[in-house]
Amino acid sequence: MNFLKELFSKKRVIDRSCKVTLSGRPPELSREAAAPAAIDPVTGQHKDYWVLCEKEIAKGFVRPVRTKYVHKKCGVETSMGLKLAETYAVDPKFYAYTFCVHCKDHYPVSEFYWSDSPKEDVGS
Repeated sequence: MNFLKELFSKKRVIDRSCKVTLSGRPPELSREAAAPAAIDPVTGQHKDYWVLCEKEIAKGFVRPVRTKYVHKKCGVETSMGLKLAETYAVDPKFYAYTFCVHCKDHYPVSEFYWSDSPKEDVGS
């Protein structure tokens, strides 16, 4: 019990600048851009995404690692890869927008909820 109290009493600091591309390739756009690559007009998704670096991931998860979420607008479930899910689990506010596979566009994370927890919005 003392371990948990100590763990949660310490302020976690996540260095959001410690990010890498999901693909491992150099970014096409600036490091300040919302994504490291442009949107693919065929899929509507960015050609690459930012994820937290391994050093930040190693600090541990503050939320469960979840790979599926639902868009409130259309009701369709979207799946994401593990590195994106781990980034959400370490820093739920890392992303401001996420992708809907049905609508083929990015929307504020508040427009989505986790598939396994419908009362919990993505990014909360």
